[in-house]
Amino acid sequence: MATEEDLKKAEAEDESGEPEESDATDKPAEAGEEAEVRAEADSETDEAKDTEAKDAEAKDAEAEDDGGTPIQLGYQRYVYAAYMAGALLTAFLVAKIGHAAWYRAGQWKPELGEPQDELLFPAAGLVGVAVAVYYWRKVEARQYVNEVAEELSKVTWPSRKEVTNSTTVVVLTTIFATVFFALMDRFWGFITDKIYTF
Repeated sequence: MATEEDLKKAEAEDESGEPEESDATDKPAEAGEEAEVRAEADSETDEAKDTEAKDAEAKDAEAEDDGGTPIQLGYQRYVYAAYMAGALLTAFLVAKIGHAAWYRAGQWKPELGEPQDELLFPAAGLVGVAVAVYYWRKVEARQYVNEVAEELSKVTWPSRKEVTNSTTVVVLTTIFATVFFALMDRFWGFITDKIYTF
């Protein structure tokens, strides 16, 4: 292990280029070498951090050039969107089920009257939010959603040109197959009519 004195000596050597004179009580030269190795490792770490910072700035600049704003949430935005969509879907289903249940209950007991959407919709919204918060706080569910979103973020989507080309091929192949089988049907219908009329 290098002591404080060894580290100071290593720094002094780096600045002056000449080794400092040592006392009789100094540690062996190996401690100084260890300090030099640590100093080199620290400088390499600093360089790596600088490089990472520059890369991050470059990515942010590219994102600003492409879409106007940097992408800060990454795949997490899909997680938030999934929870929001789940809350909305739950609220919609609860509102529809509540409306149908109220209508049936109103037919059974006329004093309940017609379904009152001004009461059903806020209640359904609260249920949707409660379900989303419940699954957000459940660690297993959130971890699963995060993993799915992370994998989906790795998907490479086709470009506009690739989609256009693929769609054109499918449409033309479908038209060709339709015309071909229609003509074959007419041809074999003609042949079978000739055979059966003899």
